[in-house]
Amino acid sequence: MLPSDPCACHNRPVAQRTLVIQLDASRARTLQRELERAGFEFRGVPYASFSAKQDGVIATHYTSGKLVVQAADPDGFCERFLGIAPPEKEHARDETTVGSDESGKGDYFGPLVVAGVRLEPKFAKELAGGPVRDSKQLSDETCLRLGAALRGKLPHAIARLDPPQYNAEHARVKNLNPMLAKLHGDVIRELAAPGMLVVVDQFGPEELVASEVRDLGVRLVQRPRGEEILAVAAASVIAREQFLVALAELSDQWALELCKGAGDPTDRAAKKFVRLHGFEKLGDVAKLHFRTTQKIGGAR
Repeated sequence: MLPSDPCACHNRPVAQRTLVIQLDASRARTLQRELERAGFEFRGVPYASFSAKQDGVIATHYTSGKLVVQAADPDGFCERFLGIAPPEKEHARDETTVGSDESGKGDYFGPLVVAGVRLEPKFAKELAGGPVRDSKQLSDETCLRLGAALRGKLPHAIARLDPPQYNAEHARVKNLNPMLAKLHGDVIRELAAPGMLVVVDQFGPEELVASEVRDLGVRLVQRPRGEEILAVAAASVIAREQFLVALAELSDQWALELCKGAGDPTDRAAKKFVRLHGFEKLGDVAKLHFRTTQKIGGAR
């Protein structure tokens, strides 16, 4: 039944959702031009390169690179103006999808690992609703078991920088993101065919991965919380499994338990390593640009 007050429907609050994505400066400028053409009203917002409003939609791009979209349907806004489909459209389980994710970038000891998975529809339907999810939500034991099972079932690729190679490359480029982009590009190149959907868990400016795979002709989607897409979740599990295996191998090789992550237990393990093997060997097991190295070096 229609409301007796013709204005009543306008007084009802509309549920708003907020979507936050990383958007580099070049793409942000393109978005701003698109919103200007669409008649959005612009306003000044502190720490923002622009903020635009129209019909209950507010899109604000901050100088940090974050785009915050507040709307009843922020996914629809992103699909219209950015070409980014919402998760349920990115992977409808009826399309072969390549997903990639990394492990080890926050761990002082051990390698940096990127894994990629090519997930075909029949396997996506089998895995849906099962244990495959973001590896950060799983125990080490589950990652080890599930990662091995996924490697036995799915086409996959692994790119890995062990500490000596990692340290040399980081000393050269002074930035982790280009290193990650190269590894993601390597696994995508092994798995993807022209026209195939590729979803990457976004870690930095989109142009980095895009430039690595531009010649492949794939449909590349980079999104925060990419593990919500099943192919990326499977890649996340395999990447963590491979990291854990490599860390255990290093621990055996150097007769010392090398801790995951970074913090006090890691600092203690690093000090013990230096006492046993010398500071000059630390680069064989650890990522030297972490603050732990400076703390250990100063304590010698």
